[in-house]
Amino acid sequence: MEDDSRKARWERRAELPLALTSMLFLAAYAVWVLAPGLPGAGRALCLGVLFTAWAVFAVDYAVRWRLSGQGPRFVRTHALDTLVLFLPLLRPLRLVRAYQAVQRRTGRPRLPLYTRVTAYAGLSAVLLGFTGALSVYQLEHTAQDASIRTFGDAAWWACATLATVGYGDLVPVTASGRAVAVGMMICGLGLLGTVTGSFSSWLLQMFAREGGEDDARPPEQ
Repeated sequence: MEDDSRKARWERRAELPLALTSMLFLAAYAVWVLAPGLPGAGRALCLGVLFTAWAVFAVDYAVRWRLSGQGPRFVRTHALDTLVLFLPLLRPLRLVRAYQAVQRRTGRPRLPLYTRVTAYAGLSAVLLGFTGALSVYQLEHTAQDASIRTFGDAAWWACATLATVGYGDLVPVTASGRAVAVGMMICGLGLLGTVTGSFSSWLLQMFAREGGEDDARPPEQ
């Protein structure tokens, strides 16, 4: 049965607007990082979009805190939301949930669980890879003895890190860059485990179904 509390209703109504805001935030941050030669008005516009989007995220957090009725305990029980509030670059991951919100509004049938898990993990990997590459490029490309000098280098490093390959040809040298790397490694392991577990569960289900069909067949004469 669908939760019809005030907090749940707010979250359902705010899901798509927040997803669009997350897209604007990510686009503004990408322009800010990748176009340093942008005129002053353009950079001011990017900053305005970034701060406005962050303010929207903060309002959403405050409203959900108020509607939850948990008081200070909300911070502890919603640790990930609290982390995202202070690290808004992780906020575009909310786009992963936008698909469910669209389906709830249109009433269309949902995809099978395993397909949804794979799709969500794939979209999460793309968003994490892009935001991670942007962050590392911003932190590293001007550092002394840096090996990540271009956004292409940063994108290659992000792919290798999320895939848990770790070639070692490109490595962050700043403390902030290494902190981002640790987060990317943890997320990469989590995504890999999620997809692998879902695929293994699907295979077991298929084998069990085929085994049941074989058992139901009459013995050959």
